Amino acid sequence: MNSNIIEAVNLHKKFGDFVAVEDINFAVRKGEIFGLLGPNGAGKTTTINMLIGLAKITDGKIFYNGKDLTKNINNAQNIIGVVADESNLYAEMSGFDNLCFCGALYGINKIVREKRAHELIELFDLTEFSHKKFQTYSKGMKRKLTIAAALIHQPDILFLDEPTSGIDVASVRQIRNLIKQLNYNGTSIFLTTHYIEEAERLCDRIAIINQGKIIKLDTVANLTSAVQRDNIVEIVFETNIANEASLSADLQQQFPAVKIEIKNSNTLKIISGTKINIVPFINILADRNIMEARLIKPSLEDAFVLITGIGLKLMKKEKEK
Repeated sequence: MNSNIIEAVNLHKKFGDFVAVEDINFAVRKGEIFGLLGPNGAGKTTTINMLIGLAKITDGKIFYNGKDLTKNINNAQNIIGVVADESNLYAEMSGFDNLCFCGALYGINKIVREKRAHELIELFDLTEFSHKKFQTYSKGMKRKLTIAAALIHQPDILFLDEPTSGIDVASVRQIRNLIKQLNYNGTSIFLTTHYIEEAERLCDRIAIINQGKIIKLDTVANLTSAVQRDNIVEIVFETNIANEASLSADLQQQFPAVKIEIKNSNTLKIISGTKINIVPFINILADRNIMEARLIKPSLEDAFVLITGIGLKLMKKEKEK
């Protein structure tokens, strides 16, 4: 039995002389959240559009459940749900009617689609607004209903293109929790984002894409551990140590194999190329009211910067857009 719901083999897309996606390869496993992470213009949306049949591929193959559907992606429509970065629902229709209409498009009979619409409205916490016009919804509510509409036919895989872009913080939190819940209930999810922290929180595996090419694909744990060059421990004190230059100098003299730094007003940083035994440091500093000692691990941001060479300032500007 094929464990992959999607396989993309040497996918290539050109618009005239411009290469938007260049010979990318990846597979999405059944039951996972797969993330495509990269800056705006990296090729994320173009990749999704090829997978769902909205963009004709220039070259390569697409498999769903092991079947080559490259020339007829429409045969996969019943198992995929799509949430674009812009809503395609009807402004004058209510939330409930929008869901029922989407169900009708999939050939679901009236009794079943109405029951399913009620279930989704309750799941997405939209009961109070179910009979209000879609145009009166907030951005966050519109995004939730758009996701609900993509689930009306209970697809095996859900495509989410920048699902939390441009909405308020509370709605972002709700949608991320819903994504986790949907995945927990068995839905495979293909997610594109340029929010690094979103990919890190949600995804089982991540493909980093830049300038149309996938330059790294792995689990979050493997991506971050691969960039860990030093072991770092931070010791946090209750009191201010910022002006105690002698503290770091004394420790540096006693432990020449490590690097000692004062990070801020109450935090001491220990850096080593090998594993750090924290016990000797705690013994020496025990009378200084230590609040905590913590091991600092690299983040997905660290991995992203090292792998792509793209600075976080650029990603931050795109996030603000």
